[in-house]
Amino acid sequence: MSDHPLDHATHQVHAAQAARDKLAVKAFFDEPTNTASYVIHDPATRRAAIVDSVLDFDAASGRTSTASADAMIAYVRAEGLTLDWLLETHAHADHLSAAPYIQQTLGGKLAIGREIITVQNVFGKIFNVGTEFARDGSEFDRLFEDGDEFAIGSIPAIALHVPGHTPADMAYVIGDVVFTGDTLFMPDFGTARADFPGGDARQLYQSIRRLLALPDATRLFLCHDYKAPGRDSYVWETTVAAERAGNIHVRDGVEEDAFVEMRTKRDATLAMPKLILPSVQVNIRGGQLPEPEENGKRYLKLPLDTL
Repeated sequence: MSDHPLDHATHQVHAAQAARDKLAVKAFFDEPTNTASYVIHDPATRRAAIVDSVLDFDAASGRTSTASADAMIAYVRAEGLTLDWLLETHAHADHLSAAPYIQQTLGGKLAIGREIITVQNVFGKIFNVGTEFARDGSEFDRLFEDGDEFAIGSIPAIALHVPGHTPADMAYVIGDVVFTGDTLFMPDFGTARADFPGGDARQLYQSIRRLLALPDATRLFLCHDYKAPGRDSYVWETTVAAERAGNIHVRDGVEEDAFVEMRTKRDATLAMPKLILPSVQVNIRGGQLPEPEENGKRYLKLPLDTL
């Protein structure tokens, strides 16, 4: 059976590679969370999007700050861009999203995959958030289905559902560029974990192979980098060809069952991300912080002996 969204994305990538105006990509790397965020824009129209923004958070003090987001806002303004989209690849477990703060400042629509509703239901129970939390994705302006089309200015874009790390992960194919979220890492580091609630290593393999069916020259921009052993610098851009040839977990020739066995064993050795509890309860709300209580303070929950 033909994978129509992928066929369409492949055609889009080929067309974009031949086009004169290509998507402009500016990365902002947050070393405390090893997160790469992006401001992207169409050079012809100056319309822009931000992918996977970071709200600075110090877990020890419970303090938030906006230095990372402010750097992206300053870049958007300096470049004379109009922000149309705030794209989230999934409900991150390693950093808080700054999307509401940026949206309040620059505008734009906040978007994520429709399966965020599944994640909201799972974690809504874990955090015992009560009936005031709708669990219907209404915190977001757009819930993407697999194959949904949109645009950054005149540059076409397609949302691809790539579950496995979480049920809600999306990759965004924009022109000849893909923002992979937490599926792939650099070839020397491998792939994302699949042991969070709702994660599935077999789904992750299938999602990755779907992305790696795109043309070899397709540029991939990753959400994280951790400097693999022997590498001294952070890197967050690669290609389909490089991943197919050299990814230590999922290069060509690695079969699905072997990947699932490797991923399952590896995940069993990994500690939970340091910020998973604060991050997820904020990010399932579209990055909105909890409402202040009667004393004017906001509080995050820490469910004990749960994850």
